[in-house]
Amino acid sequence: MPISILMPALSPTMKEGNLVKWHKKKGETVEAGDMLADIETDKATMEVEAVDEGTVGALLLEEGAQNVAVNTPIAVLLEDGEDESALAPFLETIGGTATPEASNTQAPAKQVDPQSQASTPQTNDVPAAANTSAPSKASPLARKLAESHNLALETIKGSGPYGRVVKRDIEAALQQGAPQAASQTTAASAPAVAPPRVQGTADENFSGYEPPFQLEPITGMRQVIGDRLCLSKTTQPHFYLSLDVSMDAVLRLRQTILKKMDVKLSINDFVLKATAQALKEMPSCNSAWSSKGIRLYETVDLAVAVSLDKGLITPVIRSAETKNIRTLSKEMKALAKDAREGGLKPDAFQGGTFTVSSLGMFGINVFSAIINPPQSGILAVGAMRKVPAFDANNAVVAQQQITLTLSVDHRLVDGVQAALFLNKIKDFIEDPSMMVV
Repeated sequence: MPISILMPALSPTMKEGNLVKWHKKKGETVEAGDMLADIETDKATMEVEAVDEGTVGALLLEEGAQNVAVNTPIAVLLEDGEDESALAPFLETIGGTATPEASNTQAPAKQVDPQSQASTPQTNDVPAAANTSAPSKASPLARKLAESHNLALETIKGSGPYGRVVKRDIEAALQQGAPQAASQTTAASAPAVAPPRVQGTADENFSGYEPPFQLEPITGMRQVIGDRLCLSKTTQPHFYLSLDVSMDAVLRLRQTILKKMDVKLSINDFVLKATAQALKEMPSCNSAWSSKGIRLYETVDLAVAVSLDKGLITPVIRSAETKNIRTLSKEMKALAKDAREGGLKPDAFQGGTFTVSSLGMFGINVFSAIINPPQSGILAVGAMRKVPAFDANNAVVAQQQITLTLSVDHRLVDGVQAALFLNKIKDFIEDPSMMVV
């Protein structure tokens, strides 16, 4: 019996995935462990391995297919001794909406007739509000082709899975000639000049008197961010403490390391090391609340917020308390690079015990971050700035400072504990030699 390959759940928060690339073609042999496809989740792009053996009978989705629900069939394997005659009845049993045509097989009966597509602009009665989300129902290649030929995606009927516009739909539209392309050019360019005005209604939290707007679809990553932060704010009682910290000693040490070892360290590297060391000495702050009891973690797995074009991710430095500043710096740079390239595996951005977030590079002096559940706290790092201060002789001197703001779950950490913890971080930064002993 044919084997159905489903869209996998590659992370606990994943509800949908995008099929970026197939590594196998129809008719190719597959063995357990072979790379089948690249799947983009709400956090990263990951390779999916085969767990069964067989021959690719059908690829049910084209490369670029988006918003495919977890457990949706994406391909079919034929077992040893089976041929394509077993394919059609099996496809009917798994839904029948996806056909071998979507995997670039022949299936001429299912091929969209270009003549029927010629009438698409005249028969398309989708309202303007729905049209604003049309590009999200097209493969990346189809969007690129449409843009290069000035075609309006909302005027093209998709023949891919779930009505998605794919490459052949764009090619069929282009075959209709210049007049159609010219009319579509006008339609495609109109939103840039005069965005479609969508009038709000009195639903959800809206009164209905808000101004017209454009509706942008919520990405998977943004949905996860929204869900988790709402969970944090509604289930974890936050309180906040801020402390100004002198960076003069760190700056001197940083300059010495650069000159003598030719190693360039960032201010954030020292903050990460100080935080990890403080968490090691105060395990009550390296904890999590659960219905079975309070988890006191044995290692400091430090999560660090990294900004992406479409959201935020927190790659994790494992056992950060055991690593020196140079090692922490190297790992953080590698994790940030992988995060921005979409190459993080689930174990690289899940399971942190405490988070550090910095907006200092944007000139933000002070901010309060939201705890990343189920962790007990998060440290917000502000920008370094020069301020007047008193030296040991009570003379006014210029001092480089940053402000650290600690957000804490009050169920786990009380005010005095939080204050002691924040002061430990301050002590390590203001006397960085303590971090290497």
